[in-house]
Amino acid sequence: MRRVVVTGMGALTPIGNNLQDFWKGLVDGISGAGLITHFDTSKFKTRFACELKDYDPAKYFERKEARKMDRYAQYAMVAAAEAVANAGLDPEATDKDRSGVIWASGIGGIETILEEVKGYVMGDGTPRFSPFFIPKMISDIAAGMLSIKYGFRGPNFATVSACASSTNALIDAYYYILLGKADLFIAGGSEASINPPGIGGFNSMQAMSTNNEEFATASRPFDVTRDGFVIGEGAGALILEELGHAKARGARIYAEVVGTGLTADAYHITAPHPDGMGAINVMKQAITEAGLTPADVDYINLHGTATPLGDIAEVKAILAVFGEHAYKMNISSTKSMTGHLLGAAGAVEAIATIMAVVHDIVPPTINFRNPDPAIDKDLNLTLNKAQERTVNVALSNNFGFGGHNASILIRKFME
Repeated sequence: MRRVVVTGMGALTPIGNNLQDFWKGLVDGISGAGLITHFDTSKFKTRFACELKDYDPAKYFERKEARKMDRYAQYAMVAAAEAVANAGLDPEATDKDRSGVIWASGIGGIETILEEVKGYVMGDGTPRFSPFFIPKMISDIAAGMLSIKYGFRGPNFATVSACASSTNALIDAYYYILLGKADLFIAGGSEASINPPGIGGFNSMQAMSTNNEEFATASRPFDVTRDGFVIGEGAGALILEELGHAKARGARIYAEVVGTGLTADAYHITAPHPDGMGAINVMKQAITEAGLTPADVDYINLHGTATPLGDIAEVKAILAVFGEHAYKMNISSTKSMTGHLLGAAGAVEAIATIMAVVHDIVPPTINFRNPDPAIDKDLNLTLNKAQERTVNVALSNNFGFGGHNASILIRKFME
């Protein structure tokens, strides 16, 4: 049986623009939330988000090149470049027919759509659209651009399953390697939806926090005062590699991917199953595929969006799967710091999970003050401060609108 390991990572997040700064922000419990600077929010119910800090495309791209890319694609290129460098990977020395790219975005180039349509509607009716309009906005273009940049001719596509999208990308890459279709992938996701339709759309659904007075602490999973998620932006990229291939080039191995799960709630377009049925099944799948038991899991990086229904359903699912062992694990939601990166959330949180395994440190759930009677107070939610513990096996959960559920199981690498 072929084995799949992680040999490189790159992160562009609201709490750090590279892997090390991202990890430090997690361990230090930093909030990435702030007032929105991308546009005038005075007429919006929500006026804050987890934006990238000090992101300047001129640091990474020529001006002409940057104008041909939506921000979501820019973020993809930046995070992937760090992952390739972090992996010590020389694309020219890689079998390009055996290397691929699977990249996710839940929404894609929504900002490009906004600008192009706005230009048409506010004009005289003459269709003056940019020739880059379609390539900039489609959700698969980041995957295509990455394959062009690195010359990778293996499997190349995008995954779209709302907030589970980039976990799906990692899982697909894992299976293509197991099946012998490729030896190496750049996999991950990016999102750039902090703009009028993104904020306005989620506001109209009543899914997003409107706590403008306490914006820095508004992302508060499991707290009884939670009122919805805080939207974030950015990207996470991982290099997934067949073990023999990684060893042959002397790669550093961070951890091993050992199990995956994919299920559907088949219940509601936005609400989770109230008893967490899809979440129960997806975690069981990942653990069973790995040949492990629930008692082997040390840490779960939760989907944990801070929505009133979602947090309760996920906790119910954990108790159903893990029983008494649930009280011996650490669980936490790093969205309390990064916000919800939508289609990029899975990749960014997989990186957080891998770093927890590597460093034996569990990142916290910050902004917690008031317990919810509906959530068992004896669970270790890793509240407000990181905790040191041995993390041999960790699970990362992501669930998306439409009832999509995805889980990926990470283990310390062992020969």
